[in-house]
Amino acid sequence: MLRLVYRLRSRVWLYPGPAGWHFVTLPKRQSAEIRSNFVIARRGWGSLPVIASIGKTTWNTSVFPDKKSGGYVLPIKADVRGKEGIASGQVIAFTIQVRP
Repeated sequence: MLRLVYRLRSRVWLYPGPAGWHFVTLPKRQSAEIRSNFVIARRGWGSLPVIASIGKTTWNTSVFPDKKSGGYVLPIKADVRGKEGIASGQVIAFTIQVRP
């Protein structure tokens, strides 16, 4: 059955580059399900448009395939991290809704 909404938990990590981007990696099982169910919705770099929610904050963004983990990663903007008190290394609950 096709699911559009995923409720997940993952650890926030900092990309080791000068930009300081923070991400969470989606679990492999859900990443594989998303990859197989939403092939048609993929955009540049294999990204998929999603609506992400953490706490009371919701925003439009995309998830991106990650060669290292084999899953998708969700970038977490500084604005969202500030509003929700999120730091690198913290395990957070989040929701993504794939926008086909």
